[in-house]
Amino acid sequence: MTTARDIMTQGAECARSEETLADAARKMRDLDVGALPICGDDDRLKGVVTDRDILVRCVAEGADPTSTPVSELAEGKPVTIGADDPIDQALQTMIEHGVRRLPVIDGDRLVGMVSQADVARETTPEQAGQLVAALSRSPSNN
Repeated sequence: MTTARDIMTQGAECARSEETLADAARKMRDLDVGALPICGDDDRLKGVVTDRDILVRCVAEGADPTSTPVSELAEGKPVTIGADDPIDQALQTMIEHGVRRLPVIDGDRLVGMVSQADVARETTPEQAGQLVAALSRSPSNN
C-alpha cells in the first residue's frame, strides 16, 4: 500500500506565524513553491498560506504584505493527512476539502507536503480526473 509518506516532498519549509506575507512570498520564490505551511513557535502547524492568499486576501484588499503577519491568514484547523495514511485517503481528503496541497503530519510534527501532482502520479487516470474536477469547482483552494 502506497502511503502519503511514500509520495510526499520531505522537509517542508514553514512560514513562521510572526513572519510577514512578504517574507513568505520570498520564501515561496526561493523554494519554487506555491504554498507554505504556517508554523507557530511550538513548531505545530497553524495553517497554510498560498501565493493566491497573498494576492487575493492581502494585496487586492489594499493591505501591506510587508507588515501583515502570515498568522492573519491562518484560519481554522488546517486540512492534513497522516504520514502513514494510504494515498486513496489523501485523494479523498483533497477532493472533499478542495485543496491542491496537504501537509503531512507524523504525530503532531509536520514531515512533508503532498501535492495534487504527487497524488495524480500514484492514482488511476479516473481518480486523477476526479481530483482535477473537484479542484476546478473549488473557488479558493490552496
